[in-house]
Amino acid sequence: MKEQRRELVRLCRCAVDRPRWQLGLAVVVSVWSLAWVAGQPFGGPSPVDVARAPLAWAGVPVGWLDAVAAWCAGRTGWLAPVGGLLWAMTTTRRQLPALGGWLAVMAAAQSTGYGAVHRALLALAVFLAVVGLASIPGRRAFVVDRVALIPGDVARAAATAVALSAVVPLIAPGLVVAGLLRPYVTRPPRPRSERKEESSAGIGGALPHQRGPGAEPVPVSSRPRSG
Repeated sequence: MKEQRRELVRLCRCAVDRPRWQLGLAVVVSVWSLAWVAGQPFGGPSPVDVARAPLAWAGVPVGWLDAVAAWCAGRTGWLAPVGGLLWAMTTTRRQLPALGGWLAVMAAAQSTGYGAVHRALLALAVFLAVVGLASIPGRRAFVVDRVALIPGDVARAAATAVALSAVVPLIAPGLVVAGLLRPYVTRPPRPRSERKEESSAGIGGALPHQRGPGAEPVPVSSRPRSG
């Protein structure tokens, strides 16, 4: 249980460990997708309907959204499986596919409604099942000079992809909650560890200045000087 909690905390940290521009995009997608998912029990608005309200409140012309919704109707349903496959491509070092997957699913939802999420999850599950079955022969593989599918690594990568994709709608509220609680949370003491750059800087400052490789020491005579 403790290991699972640590892994969850690690994935949550990875979800916000992005470049600034990507974190800004993640916040926008998070707010948009969370509002769309949360609004399903209250009339089931489409993603375009969700975006229309804040844009109209901000005074931005929204007439073009009607044209976008009309064009997407019946044309974007195929993007749902694409979104599921983008979710499957997500790793801790490559999290942009998770955002692209949500955008693809919401574009597909303009044609198929909330069923786009179910289709994306089905595509993700089928892909993971195929890769999992293909990895069974490699459960005893000894990786030296070839690429292999190992069940343990496949399961770990699948869990990471699912977790980082599912947490996208929670990024924005998570950042807000973390910002509110940060001044009031007492953190445990960190274990003492020597960082490489600090140790190298300390050693460099403690050592005397060394001559270059071409410099030779100046001989000092031990004979006393005369009068």
